[in-house]
Amino acid sequence: MKLRSDLLDEKSPTGLEVVQLTDEPDVPSSNIYMEAQIFTPDSKRLVLHRSAHAHGSDQHDPEHRYLLCDLEDDCALSPLTDETGATGPSISPDGQWLYYFVNETVTGGGKLTLKRVGLDGSDRQTIFVLDSPLPETDFRPSRIYPLSTISSDGRRIAICGYLGDGTTRGAPYGLMVFDIEAASVELILHGPTWCNIHPQYCRSTDPEASHDILVQENHENIADEKGMIERLVGGLGADIHVIRDDGTNFRNMPWGRDGNERCQGHQCWRGRSEWGITSTGTSQPPEAQLIEGAAAPYAGHIGSTTPGGRRNDLSRSFDNPHFYHFATDIAGKRFVSDSAPLDCGGAIYVADLGEPGEDALSNFRYLLSPRSTCEKGAHIHPFLSPDGTMAFFNSDESGLLQAYMVTGL
Repeated sequence: MKLRSDLLDEKSPTGLEVVQLTDEPDVPSSNIYMEAQIFTPDSKRLVLHRSAHAHGSDQHDPEHRYLLCDLEDDCALSPLTDETGATGPSISPDGQWLYYFVNETVTGGGKLTLKRVGLDGSDRQTIFVLDSPLPETDFRPSRIYPLSTISSDGRRIAICGYLGDGTTRGAPYGLMVFDIEAASVELILHGPTWCNIHPQYCRSTDPEASHDILVQENHENIADEKGMIERLVGGLGADIHVIRDDGTNFRNMPWGRDGNERCQGHQCWRGRSEWGITSTGTSQPPEAQLIEGAAAPYAGHIGSTTPGGRRNDLSRSFDNPHFYHFATDIAGKRFVSDSAPLDCGGAIYVADLGEPGEDALSNFRYLLSPRSTCEKGAHIHPFLSPDGTMAFFNSDESGLLQAYMVTGL
């Protein structure tokens, strides 16, 4: 690690410390996408990856590795994977295991393997190998999504993929749920509009809520026969839903799809609560707002106009908000986000969250500018440790993408 006090400026609060976690001169590294479950619950260890970018890695890159970062051991890095094709990491809720997938799929074939390994690198196990059509279907997954999500009881893990055979335009994508104890898999959701699902298990420990998965539907997307996305979304944009992990109880989140408000495509649960937060783009006024919401019964793809949908504008105290990527701590009390202007390397802010569904963000404060180019592969993607005492981000300010941490919050 390297101390990087030079990334602080005259607007940064006193007491902050910036640490560059990765520094290989010829290999880009990054934190994993900010909604991923890659922290131990005690906030002492996390997983990041080398030979990667802000949105994932190359399936065929032999240099890609998931690395354990031990914050109590001077941020020491140690490899957890060495398989080409490792993807979709999730740390178990008890902090004992890293679950991940090995993607050896090809369009219409190949295999997908679910593995786990202890965080000391020992006791690597193969949990399940999918090398045939998904049960009760003719679908073979490929183009595996780089993010997985694990249930709060540690029993189920979900990941997405393309389900086409390589010859048909408009083929489906789908969401697969793996039962870890039973070593089985079920396809719970599929269709051509599920190309960018961003699945996220609710982190509540309530027995019912722990089965809920937040999902994104990209209406009017266009993809080729191989599943390559040519258009991500149509004019009205995406909408966000919640589905039970057995494929039932499909619901609406009250965001977007009203002709003015559009979901940007980043959303997350608010800690362990059953409230979610999304970033929106609006035409009038031209803003990028933060809207909190709770699921309501499905009533069509009508987003913010869903009957019974509960909404709360977290950014309403700002004159002209422009928020993009964000995250909360596990208690749902502290919030971190990047914000415009992005042409100067972006900026990272933290704030406090009040009562769900009622209060706006408060105690809003600037931390620093990561000085990133903010190109897609170098998005800042800030997130917090579970205890909310540390923030993490990406930047290519050195000329190569690297992972960073801020302490002293």
